[in-house]
Amino acid sequence: MQELKYRRVLIKLSGEALAGASGFGLDNDVVAGVVNELKAVHDMGVDIGVVVGAGNFWRGRQGTSMDRATADYMGMVATVLNCMALQDALEKAGVHTRVQTALQMTQVAEPYIIRRALRHLEKGRVVIFGCGTGNPYFTTDTAAALRAAEIKADVLLLAKNVDGIYDSDPKINPKAVKFDKISAMEFISRGLTAMDTTAVSLCMTNKIPVVAFGLNEPDSIKRVVSGEPLGTVIY
Repeated sequence: MQELKYRRVLIKLSGEALAGASGFGLDNDVVAGVVNELKAVHDMGVDIGVVVGAGNFWRGRQGTSMDRATADYMGMVATVLNCMALQDALEKAGVHTRVQTALQMTQVAEPYIIRRALRHLEKGRVVIFGCGTGNPYFTTDTAAALRAAEIKADVLLLAKNVDGIYDSDPKINPKAVKFDKISAMEFISRGLTAMDTTAVSLCMTNKIPVVAFGLNEPDSIKRVVSGEPLGTVIY
């Protein structure tokens, strides 16, 4: 068996990354690629928890004319679309999967219960966490940091459509400089936005490293889990 650096991981998948080039909805080829990577890592014996964003369907800032809490709840519900799509694709690939949601949707998913989630992980099931934290005013990044702490993950893997963390937006500034490593305190003090500062602070408090990397890089999740330097580490 290939040597592993991390044996239990929480993977945060951005909704935008699942949309592919179109920027909206689900790209079947992208989803299939993610599932193949998750299956490969799962077959290596890694415990996998997943938190999915919903930026491919809804972002809170779209609802600028509506109440913030309402817009956030809409985003939470939208994450379940991605959770169900991932579950369906993983199950078809032969990977036993459970979806747990912070808002009760018992017809399509289990309610989030930490002891049940831990038991699923112990049995080798991939657990997908939907609906963020279940509370408005918190991002899915914060939900990922929270779930990582709760399941005692060795690392939080931030799979994005950008290959790491830069000192400015590389899509806007072609001279943006990428960090190989950056401390949580420096990330916060610089006001970087690749990850929510509440999430970074929560990871820092619980001593959980974060690895931010590009989802479109070949075998990216497998390479990170095996310890290959990829993307940016927030320590």
